[in-house]
Amino acid sequence: MLVGIRELAPEITARAAEIEAARRVPPDLVDRLRSIGLFRMFVPRSHGGLEFDLPAGMEVIRALTRLDGSIGWISIVGGVGALFAAAARPELYQKMYQDGPDVAICGSSQPAGTAERVSGGYRVKGRWPFASSCTHADWIGGFCIVTENGKPVPGPHGKPQVRAVALPARDWEIEDTWHAAGLKGTGSHHITLHERLVPEIHIFDLEAAPRLSGPLYQALRQWLPLLHGTFSVGLAEGTFDDLLALAHTGRQQLYATTSMRDSEVFQYEVGRISADLSAAQAFHEVQVASHWRRALAGTLNDEDLLIESARSAVWLATTCVGIADASFALAGSSAVYDSSPLQRRLRDLHIGAQHAHAQQRQYVDVGKLALRRSAEL
Repeated sequence: MLVGIRELAPEITARAAEIEAARRVPPDLVDRLRSIGLFRMFVPRSHGGLEFDLPAGMEVIRALTRLDGSIGWISIVGGVGALFAAAARPELYQKMYQDGPDVAICGSSQPAGTAERVSGGYRVKGRWPFASSCTHADWIGGFCIVTENGKPVPGPHGKPQVRAVALPARDWEIEDTWHAAGLKGTGSHHITLHERLVPEIHIFDLEAAPRLSGPLYQALRQWLPLLHGTFSVGLAEGTFDDLLALAHTGRQQLYATTSMRDSEVFQYEVGRISADLSAAQAFHEVQVASHWRRALAGTLNDEDLLIESARSAVWLATTCVGIADASFALAGSSAVYDSSPLQRRLRDLHIGAQHAHAQQRQYVDVGKLALRRSAEL
């Protein structure tokens, strides 16, 4: 897969402006990504998939993100989609993969719909935001609050019961709403269902016991922040690549007495950025390796580990945004043009950092965990 990505890299880079203008990844590029195995990475071998271990899959996602933020984002969605599907009822899972493992699955994790229990299944309706990859998806899912007689059904701890609904993409309406500052090519539009009777097999609980065996499928929530960290690190690596490439052109900024590459101020800043990037890479690799060891041991499904992965996602997003900001500033006026990849990296990293998994408020739970652990010593 990495060889295939290297072969595809020049075309992805050359078509960055096209991807942004279309606000989606062009269908032919999606087909190329499908052909190298992007959508089968986390599909079990029992269904023709590759069933990569998570570190290997993250290496693929990181390589794609390093080339382009939107391509990297849809690769995460492709991986997560397969992991979400693993929680589906066996009948639905067989239906989703009946034609092979290269199935593009996307959805929205916000509980923006309702699923009313009725005879024959559920009556589902709603409008969900941020459905990245919906323009090329084969199946689409959304989270719903379960209701009876119009009232939410209580779940654990008194919170409303939430279930996922998954249907073929043709059953959903896509609203053209994705006009955003960054990650423009992800096609993250709103999706809508207008009061549709959905058979019970299409509704499932992501918190239920794993339906598939193997370490990859035992604890989805613990993986999600780590995948976001992969995006942050991969995009920061691409940002640094672009900054160094600009320096090697011999560019000399207005009023400067020497080229960027020969300036000690520039060299100092590059050294500092390099250190931040190395720290981000190391932290992410340690966190991924630690979680994978716990998955192999069958002990990953732990709330404390979810907080640990959230901590890494937030810190990595913040650090990598800092790398993009510093690189953009160093590049000077040349970076302000749409033709500069640095401004695109900057926008994409900032938009990625707005995601719930990367929000600073996650540090509240991190602090509580640190205090509890210290009190237990």
